This record gives sequence, structure tokens and C-alpha cells, in this order.
Amino acid sequence: MITAPLARRTGRRLLIASVFGVLLLASSFLYGQSSAAVSVSAAPDGRVVLADSSVETGNATHFDGLGSPYGGCGVPQTDLESQNFVALNVWDTPGDYAGQPTPRPVPSSDADRMGPFDNGHNCGRWVRVTIGDYCTGTNDGAAGQAFCRNGNWTSDKYNGATLDMLVADSCGDTNAWCRDDPYHLDLATHSLNAFQLGGRPVADMYPDRWNNRHISWSFIPAPGYSGDISIGFVQNAATWWPTIDVTHLPNGIHGVEYYDGSAWVSAGMVSDLGQQYTIGPNSAGGSRYTVRVRDVDGKLVQGGRTYTFALPSSCTSGCTQPYTAVGYTTSDGGSGSLDAPTNLAVTATSAGSVSLSWSASTGASGYDVYRDGQPVGSTTGTSFTDTGLSASTSYTYTVKAHDGSGGTSAASNSVSATTQTSTGGGTDSGCSAATKLVNSWPGGFTAEVTLTNTGTSTSKGWRVGWNWPGSQKVTTAWSTTLTQSGSSVTALNVDYNSAIPPSGRTTFGFNATGDSSGLPGHPVCTLN
Repeated sequence: MITAPLARRTGRRLLIASVFGVLLLASSFLYGQSSAAVSVSAAPDGRVVLADSSVETGNATHFDGLGSPYGGCGVPQTDLESQNFVALNVWDTPGDYAGQPTPRPVPSSDADRMGPFDNGHNCGRWVRVTIGDYCTGTNDGAAGQAFCRNGNWTSDKYNGATLDMLVADSCGDTNAWCRDDPYHLDLATHSLNAFQLGGRPVADMYPDRWNNRHISWSFIPAPGYSGDISIGFVQNAATWWPTIDVTHLPNGIHGVEYYDGSAWVSAGMVSDLGQQYTIGPNSAGGSRYTVRVRDVDGKLVQGGRTYTFALPSSCTSGCTQPYTAVGYTTSDGGSGSLDAPTNLAVTATSAGSVSLSWSASTGASGYDVYRDGQPVGSTTGTSFTDTGLSASTSYTYTVKAHDGSGGTSAASNSVSATTQTSTGGGTDSGCSAATKLVNSWPGGFTAEVTLTNTGTSTSKGWRVGWNWPGSQKVTTAWSTTLTQSGSSVTALNVDYNSAIPPSGRTTFGFNATGDSSGLPGHPVCTLN
């Protein structure tokens, strides 16, 4: 509970099953608080995020424990790696004490109303909390009232005591602490006398010298981290809803990806329960899973380690316990038996795309393509076209192989490509082209290319082009006028297939000598 007339926890218990959200924008003159300089930045989705290095000052309250079965981060209290835990504010809405001022998760359109809970994205992180001044007056969090009314903030022997605490819950209540003070922390009651000063617990700060003191705090990596992450299925998880909790994290969690047998897929967070994610199996209808986890910086934890596990037999009809722990096997990123792809090359560019090809890795079931170090797509073949790019811009690519168990290879050689200058709707404007390997034999292959009109008017003609990565050479072609100069191939329409209506398509084919692995997945096309 809280040391004030307000029953701060009642409202939150009813909200756990719905949704949460957070971020921050400080408006401190109302708060009766001081704050260090705030360092914020815009995230890709429009959120404003607190810099790890900033130290914030706010009011601290306390509460007895997490809700049942889950706290605001989606983890049962008994399964936290520490019982020293905190809650962060869902909203930052000074003067607005409505029950729920925005939906949860907080939509991006309301980013300026989010608090540091950050829609669950700060769950599983650690904060270092330092005790500040004591209030000699009234500090009850009353709506629209100043903090520490009719009194002063004063230091005493407990100032400077510290404790590292785990973010495990959210504060969405309708009081001034949870709405007016963006740097408010709600601390576990049993942790208050565990704060350390001079190497020993303070022991007697609470209750007599508490009165919702000032604290300062900042995010830190997990202190003294060792071992590895923990994974468990949540209540009611089953093959039709494989939802897991991920805990014991080295530096928070900003995403989980699962392997579906051919590619890595981003898992969805359950509402804003920041440590619960719904994953998918290695094969359709299966009960075996492989995941990898991204930390608060977007980096894969443990260097890209993958974790493979199965749904326990006790969960066949749905897990009955709030948390059912599972064991797993691991495969370290880039340290498996797969060889890295070789001979990565750029086969074509346009104003908005780059086409790549590479040589196969023995034992690979697919490949992950990375642009400037970030994954942009997966394929089971040995070619890929990265689309939606900016004109006249340089990009660097690598490729990693993966196998059916989710193991990955080291990265291929890197290549750089610069997209062409935009011509106001030229290359790749209003069309798409895709290849299909029809047949192959030692020394040659047959392929088809399907061209689709993605525009709004009927074409008067078309052009498709690509570059071979090796010594491939077209020998015959049909339904097109096709020429090859060196490694560059150009295919033009013939009279009877020049007019392609909107959403219509046409197909041409060819025979070629050489290795079929050099066939580009998406050649560059132009409609006339």
C-alpha cells in the first residue's frame, strides 16, 4: 500500500488484463521536485525515450506486491529474478486524472502522454535507485495539489542509500504521483529497509522516515549478470496460443523473434505486458519452438543465441499455471556448423531497390539478408531484392544462412550498392517482376519471369533487366525480345503482350547455361 489515504493499488489490479503504455515528457514546475537535465530521443515509432545515462529525480511511493496472476510486465511475482522491484508510470498527463486518459497500449498519436513504462518496453530492465530528501509536510499525491504541502524537503541520515531494483509493474492510478510526476517510482514495500548505506541495510527508514521521499534513479544493465535468460509458458498457453514469458534478461527486452521453419518472424507482445510474447512453431501445427531475443538497444542477446524448446505435455489442453518453466537447447549465433554464404554480389539496382545473389551454403534451409547491419528479409533461395529504398543512396549488405533448427552461420562477405537517381517514376515504377526456376540440369536451367502491372493504367510496352553474378548466358527465349551483353540481360515486350491492364500480368521464359543459383528473385522492370 501507499503511505497516504489514497488506495493506489486498487485501480491497477483491474487494469492488468487490459493494456498499458508509457514514455515521458517532463513538466516539473508543478511537482515540487527537482530534476537533472533530461536526455530524450525519438524512437522509430514516434516514442520519446529516456536516455539510459540520465539521472531523474521524483517522488517515491510503495506497494505490497504484484497483481495476480501477473504484474504489469506479465510475469508472476514468484518468478521474478529479484523481489526488489518497481513500477513505472504508464502516463504523463499533468492535471488529467481520468481513469484511462488513452487506450493501452498508448497509441503513437498520444506519444506525448506516455510515461517511462513505455508501453512495456522498459519491462525486465534494472534501475539504480538512490534515496533523497524527506518531506516534513503532507505528501499524499492528492490530485491537483503540490507535493510536500505545508512542509519542506530536508535531508537526513538516509540520504544516499541505494538499491538496484527490477522493473516489473506499471502505475496507472488516478493520483498526482502517477499522473503529474513523470519520474515517480513505486517501490516494493519490503524493499524500503533493504536500501544500502555504507555497505549495510538502512533497516529502519520505513515507516517513520518514509513519507514518500524523493528518489533519484537511472537505468542500468542487469547487475552482476550471469547465466542465461529464462523462458516459461503463460496460463492457457497451448499450440493454438503459444505465449511465453521471458525473464532474467541482461538488458531488458525490446522484441522476440521466432523461427517458422524458413524465416525469422517478429513475435507480437501481449498488449503492453512487456515480457509476454506470442510466438509460432518451427512447423505448421507443431509444438516445438525456436526463438531469439532483442534487448533494449535492439541487439540480439547473447550474440544472437537461439533457444529451442517444446510445449510441455502438461500444457496439451492449455497451461493451468501462471508460469510453466521450460528447458531449452541453444545454438550460438554464427558459431554453428553452417558455412557462411559466399560470393555475395549486387545483380541489379533501381531508384528504389537493390537485387542480390550469392552461392548456397550446404545444409542451409534459408537465408537472412541484412542491410547496414539490420535484418530486412529472408528467402529460401539464393537471391533477394530489397525494395522501398531511397534514390541515390548507398547501402551495405551481408547474408547469413540458417538451418531447420534455427541455427545461423556467420555473415557472408559484404557488398555495397548505390541506388539509381530517381527519374520521377522510371525504374520499377508501376510494375513488379518475379522469377521462377522451372527446371535445371547440370550446366543449364529453364526459368520464367512474371511481370505484373501495379499501376492504374494499361501499359504500352515494358522492359525487364538484370545482371548475372557469374558466367550464365541465355540461349533461347520466348514471349519476349531478349538480348544479353556481357552479364547484363534486357527483355522487351513483343507485339502481343505489350498491353498489360492494371493488376494484369504477362509471363516470358528462357533457357540459359550456367548455375541457376544466380537467377535474381525480382528483376528490375519498367512500364511504358
